[in-house]
Amino acid sequence: MKADQKHWDKRFGKKDFAFGKEPNPFLKKIIRLLPKGKAFDIAAGEGRNAVFLAQHGFEVDAVDISEKGLKKAKKLAKEKGVKINTFLIDLDQYQIQKERYDLIANFYFLRRRLIPRMKQGLKKGGRVIFETYLLEHRKLGTGGPKQAKYFLKPNELLRLFKNFRILFYREGIFREGGKKKAIASLIAEKP
Repeated sequence: MKADQKHWDKRFGKKDFAFGKEPNPFLKKIIRLLPKGKAFDIAAGEGRNAVFLAQHGFEVDAVDISEKGLKKAKKLAKEKGVKINTFLIDLDQYQIQKERYDLIANFYFLRRRLIPRMKQGLKKGGRVIFETYLLEHRKLGTGGPKQAKYFLKPNELLRLFKNFRILFYREGIFREGGKKKAIASLIAEKP
């Protein structure tokens, strides 16, 4: 935990927002497909997605390992006139409360062992929105993690949620913010 925390505190400790204040483009595009209610933003960082969800009527729990990121998330929420709940948590150790959330959002954070906990944390009919890098992203040279364990294999995200109703899925190389990214994006509903 300490190494991860140190890394992200350093990244989020700068004056500017590391990933900007705008929400993830996929989240922005599909917000109307998501059920209102209680949302859980995994690895929320500086809060851009959590704040966007709060602006759209969600009660948001934003969790991250970085205290500096969460302080900026609170500041951004205040700036945008919304409230979010922030929790300093090591997700490797955290147990998501059973059937608590209508929505779980996971952007560019991949811990496969967390997926069963995410599924358990959703209410029946709740949805997960998930987007992260595919293995082929490494060949593009446009950033992202270094270790292979943080990348999805082809169709892996579909397999990880095979017992859910898949409402939307895409996988491939897309251009976002002027950069090419090899990503998989999913919206799935708990039966």
